[in-house]
Amino acid sequence: MTLGVRESTAWVMARARWVAIDERALAALAERLAREPAPQPTWDHRYHLEGPPPVLAQYLLLLDALNFSFWGEPKWSIEFRGERLDGYWALAAALTRAVQQGVPLLDAAALAELDHATLAAVLAGSSEISLLEERLAHAREVGRVLCTRYGRQAATLVAAAGGSAVAFVRGVVADFPSFDDRASYAGKEVRFYKRAQLLAADLAAAGVVPPWPDEAELTVFADYQLPRVLRAAGVLVYAPELATRIDQRRELAAGSPEEVEIRAATVVACEQLCAALAARGAPLTAVALDQRLWWLAQGALPNDRPYHRTRTVFY
Repeated sequence: MTLGVRESTAWVMARARWVAIDERALAALAERLAREPAPQPTWDHRYHLEGPPPVLAQYLLLLDALNFSFWGEPKWSIEFRGERLDGYWALAAALTRAVQQGVPLLDAAALAELDHATLAAVLAGSSEISLLEERLAHAREVGRVLCTRYGRQAATLVAAAGGSAVAFVRGVVADFPSFDDRASYAGKEVRFYKRAQLLAADLAAAGVVPPWPDEAELTVFADYQLPRVLRAAGVLVYAPELATRIDQRRELAAGSPEEVEIRAATVVACEQLCAALAARGAPLTAVALDQRLWWLAQGALPNDRPYHRTRTVFY
């Protein structure tokens, strides 16, 4: 079984007009990554909830159901244990704090009936988080599906995959429409499954499941930070008109050819990076490469440019 992400994104890049991959820049990035010591993947306990695997499965399903669209001016942020956090870490910490304060976010029946005021309070910060209504719908969907199909337990959803990351992602996408991250390009379906694949990786990283034996079937998680890193390294090259629109922070429509090509190029370029690293004796899975590039995005990047802005629930 495969997820069809590699195949469909490669099909896009064979026809792309807006985005290209610079092979020389890709080789240079591979040389750099192969020389640098690779950080050992660790699960960050500072902001994530801690607990036994069934509790963490419940938490991570909700976290990744809400894990999208953090960009904007001003940027949404929260105060947590004396730190100012934004983006993914703010979301992880906000959910952790709410659960520790007794908000029944891990009770599937309560989650299915979650009201706007409660979620708004959980995610209260420096400004209102974007797409709050969509996040509320996703949270309710998590609760509803767990109640109707999995005995209210995300652990049962995990067990149904039989130890396969591919089966798990397929199951999540089939049962939770909010995770069904697909687009259309030139009349053909293109699969990304960003948040579903990330959830599979998170479950393994947090120790909820042993390492997936088929983890190599997962791809990178195409968002807006990875293409920013790849563009800064010269790997992704945008057509002049598209580069101008992105640099001027003009929004790209979700599902537009330009946006689909950026995401497809991210997946394909990272597949080529994985192959180049293996050839240099420094193999990484796509999941591990994603983590390395995502951490690079958290710091200063030489030749940095703005990331593309697309308001979407998928990343």
